[in-house]
Amino acid sequence: MERCQLRNALALGLCAIIAFALLGYFLRDAAIAVKEYERTVTAKGLAEREVPADIVIWPVSFTLASNSLDELYASLEKNTQAVRNYLLAGGILATDISANAPVITDKSAQSYGGPDAPFRYVATAVVTVYSHDIKTVRNAMQGLAELGKQGIVLTAGNYDSQTQYLFTGLNDIKPAMIEQATLNAREVASKFAADSGSRLGKIKRASQGQFSINPRDANNPHIKNVRVVSTVEYYLAD
Repeated sequence: MERCQLRNALALGLCAIIAFALLGYFLRDAAIAVKEYERTVTAKGLAEREVPADIVIWPVSFTLASNSLDELYASLEKNTQAVRNYLLAGGILATDISANAPVITDKSAQSYGGPDAPFRYVATAVVTVYSHDIKTVRNAMQGLAELGKQGIVLTAGNYDSQTQYLFTGLNDIKPAMIEQATLNAREVASKFAADSGSRLGKIKRASQGQFSINPRDANNPHIKNVRVVSTVEYYLAD
């Protein structure tokens, strides 16, 4: 009886050892498979496109000086109308032209000292063009000397008189550019996989960078360079 129980115990123990060995073998294979499955490669794909701006904001700024407020306001009205007439003659729509209220400085009211100014009042006025007709506006910009011949002192170089070119059609080109960036990332990842003797698997994760819109160069601010970078991580397999 005792021998029978001993044999049964030995048989049970042997079965347990074999079961644990098999379990360890399968777990080892599973761990290796998981480790191999986690092999990845991360690639970045760039998409760029040149597009024309579709809105121009052009401030035409000029200054005037006088010792008489009445004369100053009369000159402001005259010069503003002259600028408006020039723009209209250049083909710019009246609805695209607006005049801001002038900024007038009284030199005698300033607290800091210094030599007496030749004119008590100095005024700055801005006539702004907001248009979708980029070509017409740029043509008008080339003839500003005509206003100078009329005695209008134009100001430039400060922040308020900077011309802006905008591109508002980003949503129309976003899908195609994201697709292109993703395809470019896949090409880079495929080359890496081929060089390492692997093959490219499914996408593990992907992230899209922000779109940037900048002038193509300093001389052509009306031509925009749109850029986006996508980062994609792929699984690798042998």
